[in-house]
Order: sequence, then C-alpha cells, then structure tokens
Amino acid sequence: MRLTQWTDYTLRVLMYCAATEGREQPVTITEVAEGYGISRSHLMKIVQQLSAQGLLETTRGRGGGMRLMRPASDINIGAVVRMTETDFNLVECFDLATNQCRLSSHCRLKSVLGRAMQAYLAELDGVTLADLVPSGPALAAAPRGGTAHGRVQWVPGLPD
Repeated sequence: MRLTQWTDYTLRVLMYCAATEGREQPVTITEVAEGYGISRSHLMKIVQQLSAQGLLETTRGRGGGMRLMRPASDINIGAVVRMTETDFNLVECFDLATNQCRLSSHCRLKSVLGRAMQAYLAELDGVTLADLVPSGPALAAAPRGGTAHGRVQWVPGLPD
C-alpha cells in the first residue's frame, strides 16, 4: 500500500498542528508550506478538507491560522487515512465492477492481499495523532530556521 501525496500532506499538517499545540499563535498555511517545502495552494485545499471534517479550526485574517479542533489523542490515524485515500483496490480483482482477471475464480492472491490490507489498516487504527509527535512543552513555534520569542525551536519532521 502506498499513500497518496494528499494523505501524506494531510498527515504532515495534522502532525505540525499537534506539535505546536499550546502555543499562543495559530499555525499558518505559509508556515507549514515553508517548513515542509509544499505548495501553499495545495495545502489550502487540504486544510479546507480537514476543517470540513472537523479536525481543524481555521481563522481568517491577520493573526489567523489553524489549530486542532480536538486533542491529538482523539484523532485516529486509521480514520484519517480512510478519509483521504480514495482507492484501497490493491489489484484489479478488488473492484468487482471493473475486474477482468480470468484467474479470479481460482486465485488466492485476492484473499492474501485482502488480509494484508486489513492488517495495515488495523495497525493504523491503533495509532493516534498524539502517538506521532513528541510530548512535552511546545516543540514548534516557527518555521524552519525562524525564531519565536527569541529562540529557535525544533519542528518534528523538519531537518534540525
């Protein structure tokens, strides 16, 4: 299973917001875009979806940005992946509407891959957003190389 870029970026946005939870100013799309080297316009679409799904609270205007709407420990990674991935058909025979495989009636590969997919999702179901970021005081307050309140802070997933 390979996650789409959309899901990858979705998880990065959520992790960044979780890592900055508790800081005074909200996270901005520009901050995340610069920190991860991701297109700002692409992130805007992702943030809009996360907001519509009730995962992010967004505020427009000066001093605006985004924050998690609920604690990181309440955000299940398996649910996020299911929300953002559109296709869990690992092979053609997983989709009955388009399956043209002549071996389908005799093949055991479908059941093996089906069990593997279920194990993959079960593993993700056992993980929350809080599990993906270090706990403790605010770990991120500024984009890469930036400062906040006179000090540089580490952001998970970004180079030191």
